[in-house]
Amino acid sequence: MGFSKAQRAKTHERIVKLAAKRFREEGLAGIGIAGLMKEAGLTVGGFYKHFDSRNDLVAEAVNSAFGGWKRRVDAAKSGGPPVSYEKLIDDYLSEAHRDNPGTGCAFSALAPEIARSDKRTRALTSEQVRNDIQLIAALRPAKDKRRARSRAILTFSALVGAMALARAVSDEALSREILKTVADLLKKFRLEAP
Repeated sequence: MGFSKAQRAKTHERIVKLAAKRFREEGLAGIGIAGLMKEAGLTVGGFYKHFDSRNDLVAEAVNSAFGGWKRRVDAAKSGGPPVSYEKLIDDYLSEAHRDNPGTGCAFSALAPEIARSDKRTRALTSEQVRNDIQLIAALRPAKDKRRARSRAILTFSALVGAMALARAVSDEALSREILKTVADLLKKFRLEAP
């Protein structure tokens, strides 16, 4: 008895979500197809019913991990909690985000590995970086659009870099200091004239 299209789609989505989480936790090379499929309760042979290659899974998994900020902005427009520049910084540069890479930002967890990925994954990443920069720029409106974009690029880069460093160091006090210092400086940067 075969699976219905709906069951197949549901299984496909489950594999992608699991891969997105595990890749952010262990890196793109940190978990193999066999281990991933076993964790999903499926066989390795079943993998090829859903994906043509490992690169296809990586692209889909990384892409599914993107868009967290946009989902928050969309939820705010629908009556959810408001999103502000300061809240974005506080949530991103939090110890909770640092300690849970599997549910956090794919950029701070995977950027160096994504840089060595296939063209499709890098194209999806480029699109998401553009979207996130635009979102940050919209949270910091300015008369000069080029300056707003430049500031958004700096903010995005500082957030991703600070989180990557905070996760990389073994000294808990230094990790907290990195998060707090960058958060404080970005908020101060926000208060400066646009």
